Parts: sequence; structure tokens; C-alpha cells
Amino acid sequence: MNGTGDGLVRTGIAEGVATLTLDHPPLNIMTRALVRELGAAVGSLAAREDLRALVITAAGKHFSAGADVGEHLPPSYRDMIPEFVSTIGAVAAFPVPVIAAVRGRCLGGGFELAQAADLIVAGEGASFGQPEIALGVTAPAACALLPRLVARGVAAELLFTGDAWSARRAHEVGLVQRLTADDRVEAEAATLAARCARLSAAALRLTKRTMTAAAGGGLGTALRAAQAIYLDELMRTEDAVEGLTAFLQKRPPSWSHR
Repeated sequence: MNGTGDGLVRTGIAEGVATLTLDHPPLNIMTRALVRELGAAVGSLAAREDLRALVITAAGKHFSAGADVGEHLPPSYRDMIPEFVSTIGAVAAFPVPVIAAVRGRCLGGGFELAQAADLIVAGEGASFGQPEIALGVTAPAACALLPRLVARGVAAELLFTGDAWSARRAHEVGLVQRLTADDRVEAEAATLAARCARLSAAALRLTKRTMTAAAGGGLGTALRAAQAIYLDELMRTEDAVEGLTAFLQKRPPSWSHR
């Protein structure tokens, strides 16, 4: 693996998988400095056409206990909230699958970061929550993301009560896709990322874009958007023709990731 970063976020890339590690233990508080580093790293990686997956993990025992409460106060919140929401949006819009590997506390802004991922792998001892309401404020990104991920009532309970949920409960309602032992979180996330990395980057990107395009509007609009991407973009890629041809010729495909 080649890796970079000696600040609050470390970057590594190996075999088509990028890894971003929050490196601000013990609680990986998402200060403005960390959020800026994370946003810059996500933007840089998004431009790499060879990537097939991104894993977001954290150093130490906890994924992240959230943002710096002091930075929510006037006047810094005027800059902090837009920076934070922009970074969460960049993670959500990342062009290939994003996997959050969560151990320990995943609260506040840390939970919002995990929600922006496509898949969450969690340790059995992890906890998830949006405690902002107890401080008299809201969780802006979670208010937008949670109702898209789970039933409205489930999102409402998390947002209105501020209670922390166990990883098992988060798994039961569909927020967590894979539940594993705490010491297996990174390995499980790496296995899932490697499964994606075996596939065509072009197909992965267009699958994610189709999912995003189909998420808005009614069923008819969603189907038309999915059809248009398939006809006008997917079938213009080399990998679509290669994958179909390889299947008919009964041979493994040779991906060009284009």
C-alpha cells in the first residue's frame, strides 16, 4: 500500500481500494481542521479513475464521537456548518462504493459521516447516535440522510431523542449492513472492498450514479433515469462489452476500468 498524510487524516491506496483513516484519537473529534483535511482527501481521490472502493476508518478505539462543540458557537458556526455539510456531501457523492468501518462510539458528526457511506461494517460493541438535540441544536446532515436510509419513524426516534443505539439495533433497522467482532471490523471492511475491487470501475461508477439518479422523484422518473444511463453511458464503456462478451465466451473478463 502506498499512503500519505501526517496530519489528522491518513490516506492509503492498494489494489484499487483507497482507505481514509481519521487519526485524531482517542475520540477522533471532527474539528474544522480534520473536516478540511477529510474534504480535501475525498476530493483528490474522487478524481482517480482506477479506484473501485473507498474505506473510511479511524485510529484508536472509537470511530468518532462527533464534532467540536465549541466550534458550533457564534461566530464560527457560520463557517463550520457549511464546511462540514460540504464534506459529508462529497462523501455521499463519491463515485465508487464507500464503506465505513466503525468501532466504538459513532456519534454526532461521526455518525453523519458513516451515514454518507454506502455500506457500514460495525463492531458488536459500536454505538450510534445523534445527541445534538440534547444541546438544543440539530444534526443537519443526518436530518437529510437518515430519512433516506431508514423508515421515517426510525430516523425520527434517533433525531428527536438523542439516544445512542447499539450496533445490533442499528443492524436490525438496516443502518448497519455487516455486524462483526470489534477486532474484525477493518478486516471485514477490507474483504468487502476487495470484493468490489474485483469488478469494473466503470460499472461500479455507473451503478452508483444510477442509484443516485433513481433516488429522487417517482418510480417512472427513476426508471427513465436508470434506462438513460444504461443506454447512453454504460453501453459506451469498454467494460460493458467486455463483460458480456466474456460471459458468452465462458472466460474471465479482463477489465480496462473504462
